[in-house]
Amino acid sequence: MAITAAMVKELRESTGAGMMDAKKALVENNGDMEAAVDWLRTKGLAKAAKKSGRTAAEGLVAVVVEGGKGVAVEVNSETDFVAKNAEFQQMVAGIAKAALNADDVDALKAADLGGKTVEATLTDKIATIGENMSLRRMAKLEGETVVSYVHNAAAEGMGKIGVLVAMNGGDEAIGKQVAMHIAAVNPAALSEADLDAAVVEKEKQVQMDIARESGKPEQVIEKMIEGRMKKFVAESTLLNQQFVVNPDLTVEAAAKEAGATISGFVRVEVGEGIEVEKEDFAAEVAKAAQG
Repeated sequence: MAITAAMVKELRESTGAGMMDAKKALVENNGDMEAAVDWLRTKGLAKAAKKSGRTAAEGLVAVVVEGGKGVAVEVNSETDFVAKNAEFQQMVAGIAKAALNADDVDALKAADLGGKTVEATLTDKIATIGENMSLRRMAKLEGETVVSYVHNAAAEGMGKIGVLVAMNGGDEAIGKQVAMHIAAVNPAALSEADLDAAVVEKEKQVQMDIARESGKPEQVIEKMIEGRMKKFVAESTLLNQQFVVNPDLTVEAAAKEAGATISGFVRVEVGEGIEVEKEDFAAEVAKAAQG
């Protein structure tokens, strides 16, 4: 596979590696970006394994809780300007409310919203506001108690990051603190049992390759890997993370002190995972000049 300058640039920006190292990583891995990131990590050349996870889509996440049921809905727009529009916000709030009784996004699109389906309402707003919009996803959570939190709120119940926390026992105060922790730290899973086995295995292989690069004996490497994987699990899972409110405790221990058991969580961030094609200013001007 031909390695282009654009590919090298993308890998450099996502890892902080030097140009020649980035190019070599891509050559060694036949242009596979993720494999190249892992190769750089193995060689100790990647400053951060961000894997080009930049997000640029705009819009809002809205959360609604009723009793032991909560829902988070993401509605995207082209610009942040529209996300601040009261008409757009009113629509998003209505969609989130309707989502409480929908099983998935398709059902939500067909749900009634003031005499029209949600999908038809979106189409009308695209015509009146003049920007493309989309109902991207929804996530539901149930539990004895469900607490919500919105980070960077644009209006009540909606903002850039929406979090839901389900728990047994405790009170809203500890639920809100845990939700704020989730918004800030973005855990991959609730506990070790909930981690994706493929992700864990991949991390283990990367750590083994890094350890072997050191030239240490296999028995030493096994001990090193055991410690590193414990650290990986602790940093990746909500219950095992150091609580941002009190780093002397894990989230699980802090919840227990407050008489609560965390049973689940949802975190939805605007534009998460969406890649938007970037264009430099000169190219943008050139395109405009061509009409």
